[in-house]
Amino acid sequence: MQPHILSRGTAAAVAARRMRNILGSVAGSWMWRTREVKLINTSSGDTVTIGDISYKLKTPQNPELVPLKHISDSLPQTVAQHLRWIMQKDLLGQDMFLIGPPGPLRRSIAMQYLELTKREVEYVALSRDTTETDLKQRREIRSGTAFYIDQCAVRAATQGRVLVLEGLEKAERNVLPVLNNLLENREMQLEDGRFLMSAERYDKLLQEHTKEELDSWKIVRVSEDFRVIALGIPVPKYKGNPLDPPLRSRFQARDIYYLPFKDQLELLYTAGPNIGAERVSQLLSLATTLCSQESAGLGLPDFPVDNLPSALQVLNVFPTLSSQQLVQRLYPYKSILGKEGCTAVENVLSRFELLDSRRQQVPSSVLNVSAVKDTKGHANVTLDVAGKEVAFQVHSGTNEPRLLNSSPFFISTPSQSQLIAEMMQSHMVKDICLIGAKGCGKSAIAREFAEILGYSIEPVMLYQDMTARDLLQQRFTLPNGDTAWRPSPLVTAAMEGKLLLLDGIHRVNLGTLAVLSRLLHDRELDLYDGTRLLRWDRYAVLKEELQLTDQQLQERSIFSIHPSFRVLALAEPPVVGTSGSNSKGQQWLGPELLTMFLYHTVTPMSKAEEMELVEGLAPNVSKEAVEQLLHLTHSLRSTRDPTAQSLASSLSTRQLLRICRRLSQYPEERIAHAVNKACLSRFLPSLARASLQKSLDNSSIENKSDPNEDSNNYRCMVKDGVLTIGGVSAPVYCPDMKLKVPDVLFYDNPQHMKVMEDMLKDFLLGEHLLLVGNQGVGKNKIVDRFLHLLNRPREYLQLHRDTTVQTLTLQPSVRDGIIIYEDSPLVKAVKMGHILVIDEADKAPTNVTCILKTLVESGEMILADGRRIVSDPRESTNRPNTIFMHPDFRMVVLANRPGFPFLGNDFFGALGDIFSCHAVDNPKPQAELAMLKQYGPDVPDSTLQRLVAAFGELRSMADQGTISYPYSTREVVNIVKHLQKFPEEGLANVVRNVFDFDSYNKDTREVLIEALHKHGIPIGAKPSSVQLAKELPLPEVKMTGYWTISQGLNTRRKMLCPTETRPIDIKGPVFLRVQGYPCHRQESRALSFTEEKAHWQLPMNEVNIICDVTSKDDVLYVATCNPVSLYSMKQQGDTIHCMELYDVFPKTISGVWQPFVTVAPLGSPLDGQVVLHEEQSNTVLHLDMVTGAVRRFLLSADSEQPTAKASHWWSGSKEQQGVHKMCCEFAHKNWLLFYKEDGNQLDVLDVLEGRVHSISLPINLKSVFLVAEDRWLLLESNTNNKFLLTKPMQMGAEDSGVCQLHSISEDPVSAGHGASSAEGSTPQMLSNEQLPNENLSAALDQKIVSPNRILTDTGSYARIIVGFPDLMSPNEVYSFNRPVDLSNVKSSDSGAHMFLRGGLRSSSCKRTNCISLLSHNQVVRALPPTKVPLKEVYPKDVTPPMTAAYLEVTDLNSKKVKYIPVPRSMSVSPYTSWVSRVSESDVLVGPLSSGGVFTVDMGGYVRLWETEFDTLQRSLMEWRNMIGSEDGRPLQITIQRDSGLDVSAPKHGKIDLANAPHVGGNQWAGGTGGRDTAGLGGKGGPYRLDAGHKVYQVSQAEKDAVPEEVQKAAREMAEKAFKDRLKEINMSEYDAATYERFSSAVRRQVQSLRIILDTLQAKGKERQWLKNQALGELDDAKIIDGLTGEKAIYKRRGEMDPEPGTPQQKPKRLRVLADVSGSMYRFNGVDGRLERSMEAVCMVMEALESYEHKFKYDIMGHSGDGYDIELVRADKIPKNNKERLKVMKTMHAHAQFCMSGDYTLEGTEASIKELSREEADELFVVVLSDANLERYGIRPERFANVLTSDPQVNAFAIFIGSLGDQAERLQKTLPAGRSFVAMDTKQIPQILQQIFTSTMLSSA
Repeated sequence: MQPHILSRGTAAAVAARRMRNILGSVAGSWMWRTREVKLINTSSGDTVTIGDISYKLKTPQNPELVPLKHISDSLPQTVAQHLRWIMQKDLLGQDMFLIGPPGPLRRSIAMQYLELTKREVEYVALSRDTTETDLKQRREIRSGTAFYIDQCAVRAATQGRVLVLEGLEKAERNVLPVLNNLLENREMQLEDGRFLMSAERYDKLLQEHTKEELDSWKIVRVSEDFRVIALGIPVPKYKGNPLDPPLRSRFQARDIYYLPFKDQLELLYTAGPNIGAERVSQLLSLATTLCSQESAGLGLPDFPVDNLPSALQVLNVFPTLSSQQLVQRLYPYKSILGKEGCTAVENVLSRFELLDSRRQQVPSSVLNVSAVKDTKGHANVTLDVAGKEVAFQVHSGTNEPRLLNSSPFFISTPSQSQLIAEMMQSHMVKDICLIGAKGCGKSAIAREFAEILGYSIEPVMLYQDMTARDLLQQRFTLPNGDTAWRPSPLVTAAMEGKLLLLDGIHRVNLGTLAVLSRLLHDRELDLYDGTRLLRWDRYAVLKEELQLTDQQLQERSIFSIHPSFRVLALAEPPVVGTSGSNSKGQQWLGPELLTMFLYHTVTPMSKAEEMELVEGLAPNVSKEAVEQLLHLTHSLRSTRDPTAQSLASSLSTRQLLRICRRLSQYPEERIAHAVNKACLSRFLPSLARASLQKSLDNSSIENKSDPNEDSNNYRCMVKDGVLTIGGVSAPVYCPDMKLKVPDVLFYDNPQHMKVMEDMLKDFLLGEHLLLVGNQGVGKNKIVDRFLHLLNRPREYLQLHRDTTVQTLTLQPSVRDGIIIYEDSPLVKAVKMGHILVIDEADKAPTNVTCILKTLVESGEMILADGRRIVSDPRESTNRPNTIFMHPDFRMVVLANRPGFPFLGNDFFGALGDIFSCHAVDNPKPQAELAMLKQYGPDVPDSTLQRLVAAFGELRSMADQGTISYPYSTREVVNIVKHLQKFPEEGLANVVRNVFDFDSYNKDTREVLIEALHKHGIPIGAKPSSVQLAKELPLPEVKMTGYWTISQGLNTRRKMLCPTETRPIDIKGPVFLRVQGYPCHRQESRALSFTEEKAHWQLPMNEVNIICDVTSKDDVLYVATCNPVSLYSMKQQGDTIHCMELYDVFPKTISGVWQPFVTVAPLGSPLDGQVVLHEEQSNTVLHLDMVTGAVRRFLLSADSEQPTAKASHWWSGSKEQQGVHKMCCEFAHKNWLLFYKEDGNQLDVLDVLEGRVHSISLPINLKSVFLVAEDRWLLLESNTNNKFLLTKPMQMGAEDSGVCQLHSISEDPVSAGHGASSAEGSTPQMLSNEQLPNENLSAALDQKIVSPNRILTDTGSYARIIVGFPDLMSPNEVYSFNRPVDLSNVKSSDSGAHMFLRGGLRSSSCKRTNCISLLSHNQVVRALPPTKVPLKEVYPKDVTPPMTAAYLEVTDLNSKKVKYIPVPRSMSVSPYTSWVSRVSESDVLVGPLSSGGVFTVDMGGYVRLWETEFDTLQRSLMEWRNMIGSEDGRPLQITIQRDSGLDVSAPKHGKIDLANAPHVGGNQWAGGTGGRDTAGLGGKGGPYRLDAGHKVYQVSQAEKDAVPEEVQKAAREMAEKAFKDRLKEINMSEYDAATYERFSSAVRRQVQSLRIILDTLQAKGKERQWLKNQALGELDDAKIIDGLTGEKAIYKRRGEMDPEPGTPQQKPKRLRVLADVSGSMYRFNGVDGRLERSMEAVCMVMEALESYEHKFKYDIMGHSGDGYDIELVRADKIPKNNKERLKVMKTMHAHAQFCMSGDYTLEGTEASIKELSREEADELFVVVLSDANLERYGIRPERFANVLTSDPQVNAFAIFIGSLGDQAERLQKTLPAGRSFVAMDTKQIPQILQQIFTSTMLSSA
């Protein structure tokens, strides 16, 4: 008997676990007893002896179940030790648990033991899907009857095998206790009624009973050889479920750590004989260090020591390969670790001198691949390594290797050919995993790699809730109803030697992947039906030893795994540094996975490579476009900013290719449009959108929209079978199923046409489409219309949160006991070539929709019934069970936009990359209006416009986040449909159909009502609230005299006036900035109806003074004079343009200068240009409001030196000069007249010709009225005599006549009237057009046709001069005289006039504020309240309101006068004396071209008024219609039924003298609901007669009004509660009011933030499907198990326990750094910046109250005193208003008393450093600062660097109002999306809200 010694025992120096200095000699050998393993053959049977322990072998019953070829030739000592321990436990009959780090070592030791002892093995890889049926018994149906089939545990127990359970930490908690009793007592009750009993008890029973008896009792003996070996990893260190204590106590544990250093070294030497020993030991040292406890403390995953041997095999062939690269493949630390981790690893690398990537060469490309002649399945590969050729052999597929670079779809770039070469090296020894971002070409590289080696690819798309069954085997039913198992593609690939492509291992659960670990390590696999797959060499040995044929082995269900079989996994890079709080960012690449593959990273392509790739695949695209695109993408990819990174991910290589294909097809398209489309920029959070904008600008990509884009030239037509949309045409399809072509009511509008044109472009390029948009913007309509036009049949799939992968593809159902799979719409569409419309794609879990990826990308997909969809027709012919994808098949996916308030899954984020994306938005106002017109042709336009405007505003509010719900077109369409059908219902009522959803949320309701009122939708108004001014009668019209014009001939001297003409000098132009401000136009008739139509505030400073207003067409101009500036705005527009001219008119010239300007808007062809005249310096400026050009006209040669006279303007000297005046009645004809008071010269300026005509006069002027183009009325200065100047029409003509001056004599009707004194009064206004004849006749009450003019003065309401100025006969003057002359009414505030200097006239106001509306026959003037007969206007007991002025409207048609009150202005300039010189009342009036007037009060408030009776009537009707008629009658419910009584002749009926109400019958008159008699609501009566029975009905308004005492009680209750609360926190009422001031300012933002926080919290709690339940809904996947009668086939929703091993969610950490420096206090008066910061702080404190578990925040201040002034500590958050107010008071006080200086930088830096040390999910720093950096010499770049100094901390800066444009300049230098400028401090809370919503909440 020859002892067979297996192990050559060396005195192994077993190194301690920790590293000592390895390179030194290992000092001193520890002498251990050497364990030898001997096999001794004796007659009584064979014995195995390990050391001193022996085990007698038995002959196995099923030798094919005994493990083979696991024992290596040299057995390391440590392994021998382990084997000896296992043998001890085996002899004791105990169950074992081998625990240790991940890797195949534990399994191999168990298998070696079983091979030694010749035991049969039952192997189970546990996963989270393992159920008790997988362990005990499973039912199968055989010929219609269900049988129980024993599973592994029962088989092992009864047959005496060893049960190997691998992965105990993977199984769910409640599964393994099934085995408890089997482990302890070797007993188990089975489902089929049998009972397993331990061997001893069974043998005892056998002594008393026969075997037959025991069998009839169904007792089964458990073999005494049955053992359990469990393999697991320690759970607190690794992820998984911890061991159940009862289970743990039943095992004996053994720690199987990695082999000791020395053993490992020996092993490696044999693996790589060609490599220097030193290098091997360095690599091993590195591995050992990275597995040590310390490295785990740093958070580094374990190094996969077990993969070292295969890595060394690679080194053996390529000794020049750099060790660092090798390490990268084994341990891709750059992908899995954050910055600290990487540095730690690199330190270790350099310690062991492995940082050698610089000097070693890399294989640069594959030179050649050829099949090996004699051996099948091998290929020779030659690589080019630094110019040398290295050849080696690898396994290859079953096809011929393809030539290199011969694929038309693969452009090889240097980095990719290098990657493929490196993959070849790894392929030699092990499976590979490719890591790369989405869309970077992983799949393409994998395909290329496979084709080079002649592999067929088997793609398996992994998804998140994939089970182990889906991976390996699925059940199905045979035609006779029997259940059977169908191997999955993975298994068939293993047997046929394909390349298995596991796409997306980052998605799938670790527990599921663990099933494959044995396949990947040992190439062995046990399947559910008992089939075993063995490695081909083991299979061969087995076949030889047992002398069996393949056939016989297959009958024993043992198969071989093909030697060529390889796995290639694809994954996205792990999210670095996330603590796994959000499922997406889970660190999937853990220690277990590291042992399974060699890793290769697909490096992002360099710009040049990407360029080459794009040009290769999209050949005719313009080079310049590609350059710009790539510049943009690479600039986004290279930043560290997470927002930019996420943008870059949507611009993956795949997207770029798509864009370029489009551009090559449609070169006229804009790049910016394509980029915005790819990034869906319309729906990005505002920060990301800003970031993208900035990047586009930096890449000099033109981002303006074409002007012609919005034009309506988008037609769509179908002609001769060709469809044309816009500029794109496509043939119309001829479908075989007409039924399925959608047909939809669709109204064309340009915007949707544009989207459809875009869709058609992509459709023709063969893309699948994704449409993203809010709800109700018409996605479905657009798609249906699109398919209708193309005539394509469609299949429709609606997804929801319960959609599973199965329901997407097949619908299983049971028919006659057989499972039949119905094709889902997806499969039908694929087969028939229909268009599949997938709706609500964002509602389904992303892991489900992911399977669409393989379908779209490679056109392959495996269905649950084993069929597969293929797109390659060659494939489908030679394979059974395939569905060929029809070439016309396309997908159109619809999804809501990601983010709040939809909270769907981010479909775009996961899959947006593989579709061509289109953002569908609400139509633009014009388009929407046109569309609504088609829905409601009879709805009045004004109503539609209001609706469109109001909804437009609400949408922009939703975009800014002020309201959460995005109101869409769908809602407006519904409103319009209602109005169309029931036109008499009011708009204000109908809109409630949409807004009643919000009626219980106070804040939202206020916002909504405000927005609706702003656009004049009178929601909440009563039809009775009409407040029009009272009309008073006008006095009788009297003829009061004649004007006689002297006929120059018979006067004593003919007054001829010489003229001279000269060109004008023009200085300039200078270009000034025209600033646009938003115009917040409010419709005024929201709650009540008045003459006022609309109002808005000019954006002007409160010290400014308005000095002139005028209008031209529908543009209003307002001039101000302190400083001088000009505002222009459209009546309906949304912007106010402002041009500030203080550079042209300096504030002071040697003293107090009060400039005063007049505006004259010019007419065509100079539309939009104005002339501005300053009357003291006689400055004439010509301004172009579009370009901002300012030119100065010099009228006279002497106007150059104004400063000489400067002293006179302000000095009180007697020779007060007259001022210059401009007459601009004919400015629309482009000529103006200038004169100087008391001067004797008229200057006529012709703007177009650029000439001045000066007319010298014989009189001194007081004023000039241009009554017609060729006739001017002049007033002489001292006498008030009137003259008429006639001039030839053509000034410039050579032979022109001369200007003649005619005096006008005024004669009273008869001297007896005593009216002559009044005649001499000065006109205030004289019209320059005549009244229309009908108006003239109405005014004078006689039919008359004649030239005429209207004149007003202080003594009359109006005078009409008939015949003037054209008739030379005496002109009659008709007057409406006032009872009291206005000039005699003392103005109460005349005190102000006393400040004025000496020689000004008493009528010192510059503006008369009087205008005539000729077409309306009205004269309107603004009067101060003192000059208005208030006693007549208001009843006695009413106090008149406080007003700025009254508009006196004299209506000559109705002979009425009315006084309309103009509300007081919000603020008035402090310069009262100056103001009072402008106008006697506080308003200025101007005419509107549309009829009506507008007023501007001194506070800059613009109001539009309707004055004319008819238009008011119309508007009132319209307004009442909008409210809807509640006519006060109760609603009657009428059921019409025939009463059967006939109608006799109609009659009036008897009159009831008592007039009691009568209902029904046919006797009394005036009843209701009867017949024949007169009354209401009956039948057959002669006429309706309402006998005045007051229908006692509470009007709607009264119903709504709660009784006063109830309201009072409610108020008192609230007040009392408030006071009690104050007392409780001892806060004074004054403090409460102060706090309320801040709190109320941000209430809305606080509210909306809290809403968002709540919804996110709710979303986090959304329940998941729990599978394998005993009750719930039937799980489709388990339908067969249901047939066989299993219980746990249901699924139900429940709270998912967090994945084992996911760390606890930590709160997010926020720090607000508030600026409390002196400058904040100093400039608070200017823009309120300190108060706004206090509001912002208040907002943070209030919004985060009670969310402390999610947000941990603190607030610090920075100022000249330092940068760490503590305001709120994170652990002591203010709990109530008093504490919060204290924080704000501290801020205020600090800013008041601190030192000057600026610590913004240091504060930010310190905060970022401090936070980065804290443990939190995400870290945020928000810095509030005024951009005073420059003053302290701080460079903006430094600040930018500080903000982005730590990628883990998201830092944001908000700059508060700054001097000049400091803040904007700063923002340009800072990274996009990280800095905000709040010019208006009201925006600070909004900006904060934006920051919160777009970053903090994106992942909450």
